[in-house]
Amino acid sequence: MDRASLLLILLLFITTVSIFFFDLTTADELDLTAESPMIFPLSYSSLPPRVEDIRRRRLHQSQLPNAHMKLYDDLLSNGYYTTRLWIGTPPQEFALIVDTGSTVTYVPCSTCKQCGKHQDPKFQPELSSSYQALKCNPDCNCDDEGKLCVYERRYAEMSSSSGVLSEDLISFGNESQLSPQRAVFGCENVETGDLFSQRADGIMGLGRGKLSVVDQLVDKGVIEDTFSLCYGGMEVGGGAMVLGKISPPAGMVFSHSDPFRSPYYNIDLKQMHVAGKSLKLNPKVFNGKHGTVLDSGTTYAYFPKEAFIAIKAAVIKEIPSLKRIHGPDPNYDDVCFSGAGRDVAEIHNFFPEIAMEFGNGQKLILSPENYLFRHTKVRGAYCLGIFPDRDSTTLLGGIVVRNTLVTYDRENDKLGFLKTNCSDLWRRLAAPDSPAPTSPVSQNKSSSISPSPATSESSTTDLPGVFRVGVITFEVSISVNNSSQKPEFSEMADFIAHELDIKSSQVHLLNISSRGNEYRLKWGIFPAESSEYISNTTALNIMLLLKENRLRLPGQFGSYKLLEWKAEQKQKHGDFGRSWWEKHVFGVVAGVVISLLVTSAMIKLVLVWRRRKQEEATYEPVSAAVKEQELQPLSSDTSNA
Repeated sequence: MDRASLLLILLLFITTVSIFFFDLTTADELDLTAESPMIFPLSYSSLPPRVEDIRRRRLHQSQLPNAHMKLYDDLLSNGYYTTRLWIGTPPQEFALIVDTGSTVTYVPCSTCKQCGKHQDPKFQPELSSSYQALKCNPDCNCDDEGKLCVYERRYAEMSSSSGVLSEDLISFGNESQLSPQRAVFGCENVETGDLFSQRADGIMGLGRGKLSVVDQLVDKGVIEDTFSLCYGGMEVGGGAMVLGKISPPAGMVFSHSDPFRSPYYNIDLKQMHVAGKSLKLNPKVFNGKHGTVLDSGTTYAYFPKEAFIAIKAAVIKEIPSLKRIHGPDPNYDDVCFSGAGRDVAEIHNFFPEIAMEFGNGQKLILSPENYLFRHTKVRGAYCLGIFPDRDSTTLLGGIVVRNTLVTYDRENDKLGFLKTNCSDLWRRLAAPDSPAPTSPVSQNKSSSISPSPATSESSTTDLPGVFRVGVITFEVSISVNNSSQKPEFSEMADFIAHELDIKSSQVHLLNISSRGNEYRLKWGIFPAESSEYISNTTALNIMLLLKENRLRLPGQFGSYKLLEWKAEQKQKHGDFGRSWWEKHVFGVVAGVVISLLVTSAMIKLVLVWRRRKQEEATYEPVSAAVKEQELQPLSSDTSNA
C-alpha cells in the first residue's frame, strides 16, 4: 500500500470522526437522556396500576383477607395453568399447577433421587428455619420405619408423586392481603410420568380434603370457605386466582354443587343447547358415576358417548360452509374444520354458541373459544375440544371456562360462572380502586365472547410528563421438537400482533440466529404507519405484558422463553415532529464543511508530494553522461518528396 492510499484512508477516518463529534456536541444533556433506551429486567411484579378515566365500584370483599394470585402459562400450550407460592423461611419460590382435582400441595425436595428438572430449584428444607417434617401419628399414613407421615398420589395418566408430609410457612405473594401461614405440604421424594417431565415444579391442591390449601386456611379461620379462578382466553393465557370470598358480580350464573355426590367439584347439568336449540338429551346422561365434574387440571371436555355424538352432530349442522379435515395428530380422530380464518376474534361468525343448562334453569353460554382449539398444522382451522368419555362421568376441563370467572362457593355448595376478560382481571383485582368483574354480555343472549384488549386504545392523548416511545424490542428463544422444522415467522408475527393488540405491520423480525433446534429471535414493535411514536396507552400495555412475562405464543411454535426487552423513548416534547435531519442539521453541516476543508488540504498535500516525486525522478546531474539517441528515419512521404 503506497503513501497515497494511506493518506486517503486517513482522510476518510478524519471525516467520519468529525461528523460524529459535531453531531454529539449539538445534542444537549436532556436529549441524550431521553434517547437512551430503558432496559427492564424480567420479573413477575406488576407495574403500578394505571388511573382509570371513569369511576368503578370496588370489588366487595369479606371482612377476612383474600389472597390475590396471578395465573401463568396457557392451557393448550402447556396443558395447565400455574401460580406462584413461596415456602420456608427465608421463602423459596415455586411454580405450581392449579388443580381443583387434587388435595395435596407438593414440591420436589433436595432429598429427591427420582425427580425431574423443573422450572425452579428443588426445595431445600435444611435452609428453612421454620421447616418441620410431620412425625407419624394416627391421622396419617406412616413410612416403613414408623417415624414420618407420608403421602402418595396416582393419576389417570399413570403419573405419580410420593414423599414426606411436612409443615412450613407458605406465602402467597406481595399482592396478597393474606399474611404467610403455616400449612402442610408434600416434600417429594419420587416423581413418575408427566409429573417427572413437566416444566412446572409441582401441584397446588385446591380440592376437597383436609390437606387442601383451601381447607387448611379455612380451618385456621384466615379466609372464608370459597375461592375463585379465572383462566385467560384462547391463545392469551394467564389469569387470576382469589383464595377467599368475593361478592358475586352482577350477571353471574350459579349451579348447585353437592359435596356428598363426589369428592370433586360437581355441577347440576341438565341439558345442552347448540345455536339456541335443545339437544333434548335425557338429564340422567350427565349424572353417571361422579356426575358432571369441573376439573382445572384437565385440559378438554369429556362427555358420555350419547351426549358427545349429539353435540358433534349439532355443531356440524351449523357450519355447512366449513370443510371437514383431518386433525393435527394422526393417532387421534379429532373433529376439525378449515375455512374459518386465522383471526380468533372472528370465529364466532362461523361456529355456534353452546349453552349448558343447570337444574335451576340458568344457562352458561359457551362461545367457540370454550370448546375449540386451533389446528397446529393448518392455518385458519379449528378442532373440537370435546371428546367422548370411556367413563360415564362428564368431565369439564379448563377449556370450558376460558375467559370465565368461576367462584367455588363451598360454604353455600354452589359454583358461579361469569364471562369476563380473565387476562385483565388480575390488574383490576390488584388496583386500589378495583372494579367488580363485569360480563361483556348477558349470559342468556347470543353473542360472541372473545378476549378483549387490556385497555382501550380509543384515546391516543399522551400522559403528561411521559416521553413517547419510538420502538419496543424484545428477544425470545424458541425450541422446536424437530431441528428440520423451521418456525413460520410471518405467522408468529401475526400472533404477536394479536397478543399485543396491534397491527401486524407494526411487528418486525429484526434478527434471527439458530443452533440445532434452538432459535433466538429479536422482534421490534414500531409505531403505526401514520404515527411517529407508539401511543402511551399501547406502549404501557405492551410493557406490562413483557414485564409480567405474559406474552404467550401457541404451542405449534414450540417451547419459548422471553429473554429480555427494552423500550426506546422519543425526545422531549419540544423535539416532537422534528425529523432526524432537522435535529442534527448543524452537526451535519459542520461536519461536511470540516470534511471539505480537510479534503482540500489533503488533496493539496497529495499533489505537492506527487510533484516533488516527479521532479526527483527527472533531475540529472550536469556531469552525467547522456546516451546518444538515434535519429528516426524520415517517412516515406518525405523521402519521395
